[in-house]
This record gives sequence, structure tokens and C-alpha cells, in this order.
Amino acid sequence: MKIAVFQETAEPLRIEHNLGLINDAAAAATEQGATLLLTPELFPVGYAPARVRAEVSDDDVAAAHHALEEIARRHAIALVYSLPDDGAPEHRGITATLVDATGQRLAHYQKVHLFGPEERAAFTAGDTPPPVVHYGGRALSLAVCYDIEFPEIARAAATAGAELLLVPTALAGDAPEIPRLLVPARALENRMTVAYANHTGVEDGLDFDGRSVVAGPDGAVLGSLDGAPGLLVVDVGPRPTPGPEGPWYLEDLRPEVHRTWLDAG
Repeated sequence: MKIAVFQETAEPLRIEHNLGLINDAAAAATEQGATLLLTPELFPVGYAPARVRAEVSDDDVAAAHHALEEIARRHAIALVYSLPDDGAPEHRGITATLVDATGQRLAHYQKVHLFGPEERAAFTAGDTPPPVVHYGGRALSLAVCYDIEFPEIARAAATAGAELLLVPTALAGDAPEIPRLLVPARALENRMTVAYANHTGVEDGLDFDGRSVVAGPDGAVLGSLDGAPGLLVVDVGPRPTPGPEGPWYLEDLRPEVHRTWLDAG
């Protein structure tokens, strides 16, 4: 399965402009043979939590969903995108949605771990585990940004059968250890591919560093971007079968033991 990871600068609340960038990326990804495009967290509305809560209506969200489904249909490519959830602004979470190449919704996930006081003031945290769906010969799952920094999210997806975890993100500031170390570690310890799509440039006073990355089941980086806008296209294989010497991380899990430790804490 060939996937594309999109990295760009969104303009907060200029939804039509941002959708145009996604449309162009979908066209380019299709030309390069990709069958799925992963975009960054909240990219259609821009990453500006307080402004999104105050100024983005439920109708705006519904219209963006419709436009993104149409982009998928137009370019015959599956699409992972991130928007505020449906409903009143005071009850909305941050979500990731997967639609197929016909624009049909396959999976929808609400971010469980909100980052910092601004996100927590603007959004509601989810409590549902990552969904796992089959598409393009692979088992796919979704997480959002800060979620990947908690091992439980990736492990929940992997133990439910996911081979590819798709992560829209908005990682601002200088934190190279997340894409360079933590994302590959999540991939290795769960024997799956992790794709991580970030913003780049300045949005609403925040400086995004890019560094979008795809890491394979052995922890090796299959492809990465620097701080410039770009489109990363990589081939994603199936989850490998453990060899005679392992590793058997998923096979050797002892969740019943781990659970007693956590409960005791």
C-alpha cells in the first residue's frame, strides 16, 4: 500500500484556502501512485484552538466534511483529515476521520489526550479506543497528535489488529525527539507502521517544525520531511511475522499482570 503524508502551513480560519491546499496535495499524491493521503491535525481550520472554538460553527464543520469527502472522490484517493467534532463548540472534541476513495466514511476517532490548557479549554477529550478498519489490504487505525506520546493508544490499536496507525498532528516548538525517537519506538514495540503528519511554519503565533515521518514495524524510518512544506510518499507493507528469535512483543504481552500493577497504583 502506498501512502502520502502531507506537510504544509495552514492559515487559521481560512477554511477554503486550507481545503485548496489539501486538494492540491491529493492531486499530487494520486499522480505519485498513493492510495491514501494523511493530513495534519485540524488543518482545514488551522491550529488555533481558542479561535476555532469561538469562530468555527457546526455548519462550517459540516461543510468541511462534505468538501473533504468530495476531494477524496475527485482524486480517487482515501483521505485522513482532522476537524473539530460535530455539535456545539463547547462540547466538541478534536477528531480524525478516514474516508475511502469514494468519499465514504470508514472510521472516526476523537482525540483522547488533549495537550495543554488551551486545548483543554477549547475542546472535550474523547474516551473511545482507536477504531480498526480494513482498507487497501491493510488494517488501519487512527490517533491524533499527543495521543502517540502515550503507549496505551498505539498498543490498543495494535492489539485490535492494526498494521498502520495514521496520526494527524500539530506539534509546535522544538521537539525533535517525538518524530525521531518516540514515533519509531511506538512502531517497533507494536510491530506496526506509524505515519505522523505535522504542520510547518507559523500559525496563530505558534511555530511548527514539520518533521513528518513514517516509521516501519522494525522501528526504521521509511521516510521523513524536514521543516519545509512537502509531500512524503512511502510504501507500507503488512505487519511482519516474528522470526525464530522474535521480537514477540504482542504475543508475549501479559495485560492481566500489567492491569494489577496499574490498579494498585
